[in-house]
Amino acid sequence: MKTVLLLRHAKSSWKDENIPDRERPLNKRGQEDAPKMGALLRKHDLRPDLVLSSPAQRARSTAELVIDECGYEGQVEFRDALYSFDAEPYLKALFGLPDSCQCVLLVGHNPAMEELVEALTGEYLPMPTAALAHIELPIDHWSKLAQRRSGRLVNLWRPKEI
Repeated sequence: MKTVLLLRHAKSSWKDENIPDRERPLNKRGQEDAPKMGALLRKHDLRPDLVLSSPAQRARSTAELVIDECGYEGQVEFRDALYSFDAEPYLKALFGLPDSCQCVLLVGHNPAMEELVEALTGEYLPMPTAALAHIELPIDHWSKLAQRRSGRLVNLWRPKEI
């Protein structure tokens, strides 16, 4: 059994329209919601073995705030391919994981996160900013992930609901 945790980046600021999309920071609500999601991971004993994130500033900050709270002690891998709004690069990242990794946290963007939940579980669910999906996959090897829609959505947490 493998576990995937999908986290949409927290709420970002649109205050300065001259900032490139990739460099937009978190706004106040985002800075409050991200640590909440990290605390939730710790509470549910969902400490990832690996954290992969988009390098966009809002995703980077979200990942850093979450791991500060959840107790993850490794490094975050910021991958350029994950600065995407399409699920395919995220699926490719999962296919290539080492089998020693049991639980991975992916931090990224919408609509990619919603598409990924649907690709892995067959369920479409809206993912507002900082939403976290917990998915269990009945596989022993990440390369077997090609059998899509076989995962089970354990939970979907939204910051406003916790």
